[in-house]
Amino acid sequence: MPAAALLRRLRPRRRAVTLDAIMANNVLKRICVFCGSKTGNNGAYREAATQLGQLLAEREQTLVFGGGSVGLMGVIADAALEDGGEVIGVIPEPLSTKELLHTRVRDMRRVPDMHARKALMNELSDGFIALPGGYGTFEELFEAITWAQLGFHAKPIGLLNVAGYFDPLVVFLERAITEGFINQNHRRLIVVADEPDEMLTQLEEHKMPSVRRWLGDAQV
Repeated sequence: MPAAALLRRLRPRRRAVTLDAIMANNVLKRICVFCGSKTGNNGAYREAATQLGQLLAEREQTLVFGGGSVGLMGVIADAALEDGGEVIGVIPEPLSTKELLHTRVRDMRRVPDMHARKALMNELSDGFIALPGGYGTFEELFEAITWAQLGFHAKPIGLLNVAGYFDPLVVFLERAITEGFINQNHRRLIVVADEPDEMLTQLEEHKMPSVRRWLGDAQV
């Protein structure tokens, strides 16, 4: 199946806003953004990070991020701060050097290691968005998805598919579903959007699928 068709399957259909829909919306006071410690080779990545940071500030939603001043992490934090937004950084002690730590973020949580960072980011956040990034971004994203799949949380997760960055990943996930390694119902653990405002709207409207917890070979 072409990538465009797969992406359409992950995008919820737009619908008229009713009172019931409004009442069912997710309450996303704090949104965790996973993103690269580099800005990438396409200026669209920086632009999207800036727009998302500005939107979070405008909507009075707190940005939770990896605490760095470099790459897209620094871009989104700068954008949120410059528009008066609230920002929480979570950074492991080994990375909290002057060169890496974002010194303008007043609420900076230092943790001992990467495992503690992910656990605290999950605890602090009501939803997750992945911007383009590398290995670290992929690891954080997939851990959030895995925890949702196991029933450890039911927080919405989104891929901000800037310039088609995540197209190959969506195709790969569909292959894993086709080959029987991912439950078809778990396709709805993530949503995909191309623009920051569309992403935030989809996260608020998205209904996570029901999952069963796994305990060894048994489900509960």
